Amino acid sequence: MKIVALAGGIGGARFLRGLLAAAPEAEITVIGNTGDDISLFGLRICPDLDTVMYTLGGGINEEQGWGRAAETFTVKEELAAYGVGPGWFGLGDRDFATHIVRTQMLEAGYKLSTVTEALCDRWKPGVRLIPMTDDQVETHVVIDDPEHGRRAVHFQEWWVRMRASVPALSIAAVGADDAKPAPGVLAAIEAADAVLFPPSNPVVSVGTILAVPGIREAVARKTVVGVSPIIGGAPVRGMADACLTAIGVETSARAVAEHYGPGLLDGWLVDGEDGDVRVEGIEVRSRPLLMSDPEATKAIARAALDLALELKRAEGTA
Repeated sequence: MKIVALAGGIGGARFLRGLLAAAPEAEITVIGNTGDDISLFGLRICPDLDTVMYTLGGGINEEQGWGRAAETFTVKEELAAYGVGPGWFGLGDRDFATHIVRTQMLEAGYKLSTVTEALCDRWKPGVRLIPMTDDQVETHVVIDDPEHGRRAVHFQEWWVRMRASVPALSIAAVGADDAKPAPGVLAAIEAADAVLFPPSNPVVSVGTILAVPGIREAVARKTVVGVSPIIGGAPVRGMADACLTAIGVETSARAVAEHYGPGLLDGWLVDGEDGDVRVEGIEVRSRPLLMSDPEATKAIARAALDLALELKRAEGTA
């Protein structure tokens, strides 16, 4: 069985860990969001790719869901002593090593997809991890800055430094219109028995991946099941509500499914708290969606996969 998942960071990575447990024999390809990527300290940082790689490879800081386990911050402290910023983006010493290797390879002419494959050779995540594109795409947010007026900031500054406290007037994946899917992305989707959307941010994670020309169209031709990142009108984690508000979408399981639309989504898992949700053209099922422990996460992934395979069989007999 071949499965493709479109994934952002923490929520996507934890869902994927459950999917590996639920379908150990499956061939899983993960198309990772690179819209969060940023250059700092002369290094290229890919937060979502690294979170998936560390989580599935056993190196993640489990408590916070990002960064390395057993991390130290000597380099960060030394940079601060020199007055070198930004201080709001915390990189640990072990994490710095990953970004140094990535940046050296990129500057040597290797594509991001090749670099990611090389990094995964160490971590053995158990999936094929491919960035959505080898081209540079960065998510930017337009805000009314109390000090500097209306301006665009990198998503990481809005998300990490501002904690999304300043309302986003708009969100754009800069460079996405001219980007091409990375090698292997479209072929993996074409060969997939099912495509899954983990409970990743529908605007700046899954939405950014779908913004790369060709990916949405390829996904729409497959059986697609998504897991709602919204439970009872609130994000399971993070500040997805701030992103949804910026694009005029209500923070609800129903509204997110409608945002994806029946032309893209075939099935949608919602939490029992949203069990009354109905969306025309999309098969909605309810079950507990909190990834509270490994068994609960495995059960969620299994339910998403089972629904996808059920809908695929129904399409084949229609």
